Amino acid sequence: MAHHAVFIESRAEAKRYLEEIGASSPGIEYMIPKAVFRCIKLKNISHRAANILKQEMLAKGGEAAVSWKAASGVGSGDVLLLGTLKHYGLLLEKLKLQPFGLRALAAEIENILKSLAEPAGNLFLAQGKTLEIGKRTLIMGILNVTPDSFSDGGKYLDPEKALPRAMAMQAEGADIIDVGGASSRPDSRMASEEEELARVIPVVKKLAAADLIISVDTFRAEVARQALDNGAHLINDIGSLQMDPELLPVLVKWQAPVVLMHNRLQIKRHEPYDNLIDDITEELAQLARNAVQAGLEPGKIIFDPGLGFGKTTAQNRLIVKRLREFKSLGRPLLIGASRKSFIGATLDLEVKERLEGSLAVIAAAIMNGADIVRVHDVQESCRLARMVDAIRSEDG
Repeated sequence: MAHHAVFIESRAEAKRYLEEIGASSPGIEYMIPKAVFRCIKLKNISHRAANILKQEMLAKGGEAAVSWKAASGVGSGDVLLLGTLKHYGLLLEKLKLQPFGLRALAAEIENILKSLAEPAGNLFLAQGKTLEIGKRTLIMGILNVTPDSFSDGGKYLDPEKALPRAMAMQAEGADIIDVGGASSRPDSRMASEEEELARVIPVVKKLAAADLIISVDTFRAEVARQALDNGAHLINDIGSLQMDPELLPVLVKWQAPVVLMHNRLQIKRHEPYDNLIDDITEELAQLARNAVQAGLEPGKIIFDPGLGFGKTTAQNRLIVKRLREFKSLGRPLLIGASRKSFIGATLDLEVKERLEGSLAVIAAAIMNGADIVRVHDVQESCRLARMVDAIRSEDG
């Protein structure tokens, strides 16, 4: 018989492995938390608190990596917690009794563990619609009503052509139609607000009359306001509420969901990363805190790490590889990789030749936690998502 390693990602998987072994029911319940391992990175923790974390985690049988500078007890740094769910459960009980901000930190750790274990929950849209998150990957079909988008510019600028395309995407499996009237590709000329409104609103009206789920790809408050007034259900904002400060009040008024995309192309252009994943995570979390503080319900926020927006080819690939880490934020994740330049750079292919590369990225993203994928090639992406969903949820 060949001995082999097993990889356990969840309580459900742990239970199955333990049942296969033939462990007793009481033993299974006792061992499940010991079978699931988690690494959690804590940022900018005071060295005094870090020393307590290390001491307590070691005492519970886990581990905490801290800077060698922490021995002085002066200053702050990052901490890497290493342990099973059992270790964390014991640690959290103790931290809730500790000073130096550790009680609040315990709540944050608890939320991270919960976010990794459970779907983000249903997404309640404007106009009274709902999207179920977590049961299967949702497909967002791209409908660019622009003359200059990098892949399909000019094809659907006429509203009379846009509606049949939207209906075709729905028939192919699109759950959401994402209407964009201002190209954000690198080095493009951004359309004026008047141009964007003239392109987007007639199409939104037609799609709303056809009872489609409509997302509008805009950073502008007035475009969002008119789109929502005319039947749109959510806003996909490449500007992360920073390119037009009036957008957030519109979203709050409607309690409309918003995709907050990380962007260092139009925002913080060319600013270097200290640590790619850490920086994106913190910037997205801060955007969400700002939105919630302004009155937007936390359940209305979707995160997009912004593939292609101020990242190198290698950085884009790394984001996809480590996408699961963003699940710690506790909100649905959207990935927009379709036909993007990092795929072309990786495979040395032009835009029209990037289908297989796009599908490969989508497959990897779904396996690593993507809830929504934004695509040009709806039928192919939908079939792929159904297959990957089936693999991801398979339990033998």
